[in-house]
Amino acid sequence: MTRARPATRDEERVRRTTVSVGMYVAAASALATTVGTLALLGAVALSSRHERGEASGAQPPPPGQPVEAQWVVDRDRIIVLVIVTAVLGVVALGVVGWFAARRAVAPLAEALRVQRNFVADASHELRTPLTVLDSRIQVLQRRLERGEPADDVAARLRADAQAMSAVLGDLLLAAEQTERPEPAATPVVEVVEAAVASLAPLADAAGVLVHLHAPAVTPFAAVPEVPLSRCVVALVDNALQHAPRGSAVTVDVEVDGEEAVVQVADEGPGIRGIAVEQVFERFSHGPETGRRRGFGLGLSLVRDVAQRVGGSVDVASTSSDGTTFVLRLPLAR
Repeated sequence: MTRARPATRDEERVRRTTVSVGMYVAAASALATTVGTLALLGAVALSSRHERGEASGAQPPPPGQPVEAQWVVDRDRIIVLVIVTAVLGVVALGVVGWFAARRAVAPLAEALRVQRNFVADASHELRTPLTVLDSRIQVLQRRLERGEPADDVAARLRADAQAMSAVLGDLLLAAEQTERPEPAATPVVEVVEAAVASLAPLADAAGVLVHLHAPAVTPFAAVPEVPLSRCVVALVDNALQHAPRGSAVTVDVEVDGEEAVVQVADEGPGIRGIAVEQVFERFSHGPETGRRRGFGLGLSLVRDVAQRVGGSVDVASTSSDGTTFVLRLPLAR
């Protein structure tokens, strides 16, 4: 005997929405019908008149017997009232159907929005690791052609592939997770060093030096390792995209009160073509730099991750001398 498959969270949500929409339509339709009927009856009562006289075709009453009173209704007026009431009822039911349709498609619209966001986020998060993989494969090919040892490049390729797998897993968890992640204690300096090292091929291709300044004793942040790495990679990659050739990108790690702070500064032209407060909005970006095309997702993903763990990311400064981003994360207790 085959057991029924348990309903998923989305299926339960669709089921609840279907039941609520059905009850809403039934209640609204019953209310509209009742109001329309009462309105029609009231209109008939108000338009009728009380008269004394003989009904058409009836025998006259005997002498001395009082004439029976009757309610008289104008037929033409009643026809108009019935037509008006019917039209208003159709309009009312149409409004009810419109509200019910909006309520019914709301879960579908939300599901489509989440799906589009996940596809865009996954595509963006994998673009940088894939670019790094391509650069390392080129280095590996050149070494193999010259007969040089390539064990270190192969090891880095495997590490990069594992990092991609971890990023995908974190994206899937973030898509299903609505609350804060479980408490963690991640060494910030180690993660930042690994993230900067993973971007070395991109820095070499751009002709940009990356300087890392970190304290002797690493702070531990209350954020899982993969989300922290994603944030650092996105900030440093963004700096590399806007730093001119021959310049430097500086990454500073420090502790400020109860927060671990990661500061990324470049020597680019600053934020242009977009308001500073909009740089963290999805699909918002300035003019192209002539390197990889930007889609305005990296910084928004950093903000989402930071807010999910109780941190923040801000633009500390921006001018023609460069831009500095500051990522703040709560320390682990």
